[in-house]
Amino acid sequence: MSDSENSRLSGRQFLELTGGVAGMAALTSMGIADGWADNKVTLDTDNLSKQDHQTDVLVIGGGMAGLFAAVKAHDAGAIVMMVSKGRLGASGQTPFAKGIFAFNPKTSKLTLDEFTNEVSRSALGTSNPVYTRQMAEHSQARVNELKEWGFFDSVLCNRPFSNPLQKRNIPVIERVMITHLIKEDGKIVGAAGFSMDNENVISFSAKSIILCTGAGGFKPNGFPINDLTHDGTVMAYKIGAKVTGKEWNDGHPGQAKNAAACFDGWHGMFERKPGITGVEIHHDLGVDMNYLAYMNGNPLEAGPPGMAASNKTVGGPYRPAGFDQPHHPPPPPGDSDRVAGRGKPPAGFEPPPGGPADGGRPPGMHGIPVGGSSAGMSIHKSEGLVPINDQCESNIPGLYAAGDALGSYMAGAIYTQIGSSLARSAVQGAIAGKAAANYVQKTPMFKISPVKLNQVKDEILAPLKRQAGFGPAWVTQTLQGIMIPNFVLYIKKESLLKAALAYIEELRDHHLPMLRAADMHELRLAHETANMIISAEMKLKASLMRKESRCSHYRLDYPEIDNENWQAWINIYRGNKGEMQLEKQRFDAWPA
Repeated sequence: MSDSENSRLSGRQFLELTGGVAGMAALTSMGIADGWADNKVTLDTDNLSKQDHQTDVLVIGGGMAGLFAAVKAHDAGAIVMMVSKGRLGASGQTPFAKGIFAFNPKTSKLTLDEFTNEVSRSALGTSNPVYTRQMAEHSQARVNELKEWGFFDSVLCNRPFSNPLQKRNIPVIERVMITHLIKEDGKIVGAAGFSMDNENVISFSAKSIILCTGAGGFKPNGFPINDLTHDGTVMAYKIGAKVTGKEWNDGHPGQAKNAAACFDGWHGMFERKPGITGVEIHHDLGVDMNYLAYMNGNPLEAGPPGMAASNKTVGGPYRPAGFDQPHHPPPPPGDSDRVAGRGKPPAGFEPPPGGPADGGRPPGMHGIPVGGSSAGMSIHKSEGLVPINDQCESNIPGLYAAGDALGSYMAGAIYTQIGSSLARSAVQGAIAGKAAANYVQKTPMFKISPVKLNQVKDEILAPLKRQAGFGPAWVTQTLQGIMIPNFVLYIKKESLLKAALAYIEELRDHHLPMLRAADMHELRLAHETANMIISAEMKLKASLMRKESRCSHYRLDYPEIDNENWQAWINIYRGNKGEMQLEKQRFDAWPA
């Protein structure tokens, strides 16, 4: 696309930018703009400072995936910068993740092939065996590096993460929300966002970008994902990247007592040092508990991951043979000790101080559970950008993703291996970093046009410049009321999915364009709310499309697995007119 083409707005872009103007006119005509809807801006939007940076590889995200992406891209010869919405080592779910999987072929009683096949069996075919095997094959090397950096000696991650970055003089810019990815001539050329502390707009010119932005949800209570709102996924979707995995659901519960207090419910995870887990393949954290609550009502009795409930019922989500008891699939015939179990820790398990020695329920998961605590998030690694190969590369040249930002289906659409999510983030970050460094060696730097940068700046600051509109907190609460009910997000049927979609489309068309912000903090909330609306639309449309039940996706009106029609993932992309499009991708194929 030429610079002159960039200076022209599409019809949809025009509506997105002018929708707020039309909405404000309507509010004024109703006499509302002088009341509660007034936007009382506390800063001078016309005189915000601007910063410009240039680098070979830009890593977005300061968690485990971002750490390894930055380190390995640098070690492969690239100039690297990292930018994070949070703090290094305290971003996303990294502070919560205290178990990391390491596959040691010398001690494991499963071979690499057996491990990969067992994960696929538990995941009912939804796993990508290439990424499953890759995670296991490289996990021990990543764990060894983390040991060297002091990761296992500290409750907090900032210092062990800082050690390798400071040694390599990799700059880290914190508390900056990236809102836009910039594409020119069909490839990635930069990104832009704003500082939440210094009242400035920041742009980056980069030959390659690695999204390590994590997953996201609808800002539910009780689980540590409140700063994750699918920012990377939505940014990439808007410039043409394919997205996958939105119909699956994470089933982490909270506890009924002080349900909104994330630290109270999971304090044992935050206050202990990390540990290493060995092979223990299971089939956990789907929608078993949600189905039981739907059929029988509350309360349910909490148990180990997998939620073995006290009140059974007929039907519900399917578990593959041998995985009916959480954590402990039966050993292969003739080898009773093949898989560790029955109250003993798995081979190679090193319990962290204060943690359960038998790999049982996570700290805090006791008493009466409450659902929806991770609402809006899919199973780790089952959602995000669609990889076109085993190098974490998206369909946009120069754009890579790692960790929860990449829909690698490492474990499929169900939880199969404790600690594999953190290991996968480390492994994928390293692979993406090296791949991006190789890409930039043959890619010249593109100079982004001032017209394009000014257009992006206007879009970033639009909520600050609206005289009136809807506060992001109110729109978020409305979104939560639509999406989080058990009978919409978890136990699904067509009539309710379509009803919820009608509400979400209303938010998309008539509330998103009128989001307002009074300061930089509320500007962040406005962009996060906009991202959650797009993500909600994706989840509902993917859930409607998959007319079967499999793993963590359950349809009351299609309760059986349909292997004839649905041995496929669902990819989502933006059409030529801006409309959301969905397609199938076979389990055994890369995207076309």
